[in-house]
Amino acid sequence: MIIRIKYIILLVFCIYNFLLFGQETKTTIKEVYLYNKIKEQFKEEHTQDPTFGLLVRRVTNPSFTAFIPDNNNFKSAVIICPGGGYHTQLMDREGFNVAKEFNKLGIAAFVLKYRLPNDILTDEKPFAPLKDAQQTIYLIRKNAKQWGIDPDKIGIMGFSAGGHLAASLGVHYDSILIENNQKINLRPDFMILINPVISFSDSIGHSGSRDNLLGQSPNMEKVTFFSNELHVNKDSPKSFLIHTNDDSVVDVKNSLNFYEQLKVNNVPVELHIYSRGNHGFIQIPEFEEWFNRCVHWMKIEKII
Repeated sequence: MIIRIKYIILLVFCIYNFLLFGQETKTTIKEVYLYNKIKEQFKEEHTQDPTFGLLVRRVTNPSFTAFIPDNNNFKSAVIICPGGGYHTQLMDREGFNVAKEFNKLGIAAFVLKYRLPNDILTDEKPFAPLKDAQQTIYLIRKNAKQWGIDPDKIGIMGFSAGGHLAASLGVHYDSILIENNQKINLRPDFMILINPVISFSDSIGHSGSRDNLLGQSPNMEKVTFFSNELHVNKDSPKSFLIHTNDDSVVDVKNSLNFYEQLKVNNVPVELHIYSRGNHGFIQIPEFEEWFNRCVHWMKIEKII
């Protein structure tokens, strides 16, 4: 009799755990083009890298891939901008893989495949990436109800040069580059910036990203516009930043300066600096380490 009771208790416990943990959240994945598709003059270039996975170049028709968990309405959402120095995009490592992790938490994710500055592919250089980011948040807010998204909890995340694009949207959301007759708010509600390029100044700016976006001899007006630390104000989105002290590609002062400007303007901001890891966190800090810190911040800020 005692053995039978123990068996029943064990069976109930197993069923409970299956219901709680054993079922994966169903996710809808689809690609959405930002504008009407145009004929490609050059085929979009896709290559596979053993470390970074899918790399994309020559983007003519920008889009985002939506990862929308089918859990409940009014979920928060993150737009993810992969890095790559404004000459390529790390779509797997800094895009799709991160989106899937957000989905496990019930958060919608939208991986942006933005246009890269190219005189042949677009006549909107260097504003094409920022225009694509604005169009993305416009479409997500416009369709928020349909996708079960809380329109007041839509943020943007970026890695390296993708972090520059994310920060550019965060400080230049009111520099309207798209058709917005409905007056939809283009301001992200929060920013998550991972070893981001922030400045295009000679002292700490990442010259590769700057040259690819603005050209070899940019005028000071454009350099100033895209040095995002110069445009922070009290209305800038709350932010979470991660960098490594030994980053040999993007100087950690990019994050430090941006943090200082946000702090001066009384914008809620959290900054984590790891002693080692260099650029891209190839080995350390491990994904679970920095991503869990990000999730913890999102909970504190009541984004999740």
